[in-house]
Amino acid sequence: MSLQESSLDKIKSLINLRKKPFNLKDQDIKWVETTISNMTFDEKVGQLFCLIAYSDDENLLKMMANHAKPGGVMLRPMPAKSAVDTVRLLQENSKIPLLIPANLEAGGNGIVLEGTKFGSQMQVAATNDDEMAYKLGVVCGREGSAVGGNWAFAPIIDIDYNFRNPITNTRTFGSDPERVRRMGVNYVKGVQENGVAASIKHFPGDGVDERDQHLVTSINDLSCEEWDATYGAAYKAAIDEGSLTVMIGHIMQPAYSRKFNPGVEDKDLLPASLSYELTTQLLKEQLGFNGLVVSDASSMAGLTIPMPREQVVPQVIAAGCDMFLFTRNQQEDYEFMKKGIENGVITEERLYDALTKILGLKAALGLQKKQEEGTLLPSLDTAMKVIGNVEHKEWALECADKAVTLVKEEKGLLPLTPSKHKRVLLYSIESGDGFFQSSYNAAGEFKKLLENEGFEVEQFNPQAGFEGIMTPANSFKEKYDLIVYMANMATKSNQTTVRIEWAQPMGANVPIFITSIPTIFISVENPYHLLDVPRVKTYINGYSSSEPVLKSIVEKLLGNSDFKGYSPVDAFCGRWDTRL
Repeated sequence: MSLQESSLDKIKSLINLRKKPFNLKDQDIKWVETTISNMTFDEKVGQLFCLIAYSDDENLLKMMANHAKPGGVMLRPMPAKSAVDTVRLLQENSKIPLLIPANLEAGGNGIVLEGTKFGSQMQVAATNDDEMAYKLGVVCGREGSAVGGNWAFAPIIDIDYNFRNPITNTRTFGSDPERVRRMGVNYVKGVQENGVAASIKHFPGDGVDERDQHLVTSINDLSCEEWDATYGAAYKAAIDEGSLTVMIGHIMQPAYSRKFNPGVEDKDLLPASLSYELTTQLLKEQLGFNGLVVSDASSMAGLTIPMPREQVVPQVIAAGCDMFLFTRNQQEDYEFMKKGIENGVITEERLYDALTKILGLKAALGLQKKQEEGTLLPSLDTAMKVIGNVEHKEWALECADKAVTLVKEEKGLLPLTPSKHKRVLLYSIESGDGFFQSSYNAAGEFKKLLENEGFEVEQFNPQAGFEGIMTPANSFKEKYDLIVYMANMATKSNQTTVRIEWAQPMGANVPIFITSIPTIFISVENPYHLLDVPRVKTYINGYSSSEPVLKSIVEKLLGNSDFKGYSPVDAFCGRWDTRL
């Protein structure tokens, strides 16, 4: 495929790689243009895709690099050695250096299992310290680049307006648009100063709907004016800071779709990932974004519901995304993309534009220079000096100390002492793996911490029983001085609600003794549990189930440290009874 010289010159002038966020020099621009001109058709198609690696299987990785020829390959969290081996195999077998993204949302643990779990974005927001968002970005950038990562699918600048949303929650900087804007900018600055491209997400903004775009096309139904003042302001600020990329969500924004396409029928409204109006007209033209645009995962139902897969694949690029994230079936999706180019759904101009942005990002990160110099491949020895280092762990402790939030307090209960509250009954509410997090027995760790301070802790196990023959209430009053609930229920994809499911029989672990035994409810992942335990008088949010957070909670319960956290959301869920 070749473009006429006049069309090519016009596209070059529109892209302008010398401007923000690429800021390329003439030599870099020449590499971009020369590389594109020397590509085969299959190589051009391959560059449009960002695939995923789950392991360091040598044969699989070599096949991916040599045959699929993708523009990038994302890493899910794996041991550091596996991550280094994976990146080395991929880069060694790729003619054009690869983008290596990861979900670096909460720390280096987003790419390697040994990485620092700094804290969720909402935990950072609860410190009310913008510098903490910068430190989060620095840790993500340092630890990500140490193993060869060069692209953070972060920060999330969604706004957690709807407490029922099952996916945003603690992954966001909260529900205050101004705080989201400031902290998003600080993360972008921190991560990009350390050689890793930021990707602000999920445009045009999640958190208004209560549905999950993994399962259905969701909706941001703000008016244009409301969107401009909230989500739009956050995106514009991060763009002005120089964010190199934006991730497009499978989220509709009807007000702007109608503004740019008057008369569009409801049935024809599309998520941003398929919408020219939202991705090209709103993001690129109105907000002036000149960097790379990547779709969110193409396996998500929010993308695949609106039209047949054969139309979806090329339409993502035609709408304005420059890269297509993942595949449902690699061979089939590649063929759909080729067909979309051949039949003109993706024009030659749009294809050249997308390839220029992809290679422009690689040049902005200096990947071609590192490849030429032989410094592109990571070293495990060097990486292990960065991953989980002392400074990063100290920052994580600082974040935990500043974030833990005392939402409600029963007068006279705190601080706890073994002399007054010796016998503790601990209720554990766990939900397994959190979104992009490892399973963690928070209650078990918390129990050990209390026992180390001299408390006697018994973990509750429901006993069989029916009306009339259940355990007498007085036996609880005689046996325990304190009841503590530890809830570790993180949001995760492919679910519809995050609510407490009480144990059988008859809700055996429901807090029914709050008027007779002092009770504390602690949530380390989800800030909205007061909806289900409204009359609990002492309630604490930790926002992460990490070891630093659990230690900080205990220190504050004992009165050794003050509660310093500010609630970044309405933990009372807008209900009057939760404040009782």
